[in-house]
Amino acid sequence: MATILAVDDSPSIRQMVKVVLAGAGHTVIEAGDGAEGIAKVKSNTVNLVITDLNMPVMNGLDMIKNLRGLPSVTGVPILFLSTESDEGIKQQAKAAGATGWITKPFKPEQLLAVVAKLIRA
Repeated sequence: MATILAVDDSPSIRQMVKVVLAGAGHTVIEAGDGAEGIAKVKSNTVNLVITDLNMPVMNGLDMIKNLRGLPSVTGVPILFLSTESDEGIKQQAKAAGATGWITKPFKPEQLLAVVAKLIRA
């Protein structure tokens, strides 16, 4: 199974993501903002990153831009999990290197289906 980094400033969202993904057999590492997410990626091998957009310290877009500059993360899928659904922001995310987008609130089965697709790709 995969090691997945969940980056969100909301502990309850991180917990929900962790419960859903750990229940499917994945290992979940948590970070509370983009800067912490980058630090976790540098010290762990991850198969997928799930991130929020709006966070303190470093937002999801800036984190993705930084991650895409790291050789160890080149082929790692990055999934946005955000309340934002604006097409312009989605385009910015894609340009920064995001692989996919799920709008909060999410359904557990939707998250599992997208994760399964991304880690198989």
